Order: sequence, then structure tokens, then C-alpha cells
Amino acid sequence: MALPRPGFRTWLTLLLLALGGGLALLDLRDPSPTGQVPRDAAGEPDFYLENARLTRFDSEGRPHQRVTTPRLVHTPVDDVTRLETPLARLHDREGRLWLAEAERGELGAGGNPLLLDGDARLRAPAERWELETETLHYDADTGHAWSTTPATLRQPPQRMSGERFDAWLHDNRARLTDNVRGHHPPETAEESSP
Repeated sequence: MALPRPGFRTWLTLLLLALGGGLALLDLRDPSPTGQVPRDAAGEPDFYLENARLTRFDSEGRPHQRVTTPRLVHTPVDDVTRLETPLARLHDREGRLWLAEAERGELGAGGNPLLLDGDARLRAPAERWELETETLHYDADTGHAWSTTPATLRQPPQRMSGERFDAWLHDNRARLTDNVRGHHPPETAEESSP
């Protein structure tokens, strides 16, 4: 005795159940591998970008500030852009390159000033000096970088530290103030001979 052959409706029902099960499995997958949308006291962001490169231009249309970050988040309530591990390339009026980096950063309302927080560093590659501090501020309009936290300025083999640091990038000058201490090794005879 042979079993009856399943009819068209049975096959259609089985096909629809299999298709529904497959779609349910696809829906269970995590659709967002990029991470959670950040929220903080400033409210919910209106946008965030990952692996971003932000370029600001001066009044003459030349790029004078470039910031690269793995993630930036903008909140409209305070018009602040928060940056993760930012790396900034700053250009002064003479075209000299300055590099700044930190663990966190913020661009204020309108994109100025830039605040770097957590192991902040400012380097002047042409002059071979580097500043290390906890918090660094930079006003792109005036070219003024400053820190009100203890700072160490290194230009090998010299190093100096102070409670406050100011640099005017456009004028290519810097100043350490308050409780300044330094290490300046004496020049050796080999270094002074031509």
C-alpha cells in the first residue's frame, strides 16, 4: 500500500514555512556592527561618523586644520563635536605643520576652539620640539594653543616643565610659565666643533 503523494497546497505550505524560517534567522543577526549610538548629558546626537577626516579652511580658502578620528559625534543641543583619539594637522600662516593628538577631543560651537584632553601632545616637526600635557586648547582663528595643566616641553636633549603653556603658532613662539624647571645639558667639545 503506497502513501498518497502530497498535493500542491502541501508543498506550497512547506515552502512558505521554510522561507519564513529563513527570514526569521536573517532578522536575528546583529544589523549594526558599528557600535551603539552614543548618548550623554548633551543629549542625543544628530549625527556621528566613523573613520572621519574633517578639514577646516581659512578665510582665503586654504586648509588650515585637519582632524582625523576613528569616531566623531555631534550633539545639536550644545553644537559640540566630540572626537575619539583625534590626530590634528594644523597649519600656521607661513604653512608650517604642527601635529596635535590626544585620547579625546572636542570641537566647540562653529568648529572652534579645539580641545584635546587626555595625554595631549603638540609637536612642531620642523623645530623638533614636542609638548606633553593633560589638556590642550587650540584657537584656529588666532593660532593660539595653550594649556593650564602641567606641561613638559622637549627639544632633545633639553626639556622644560611648567604649570602653564602658551604657543602662538602664527608667530612661531612658545612660553612656559609658573614654576618652570628645565634640564639643559652642557654643550660638549664635539658638538661645538665645525
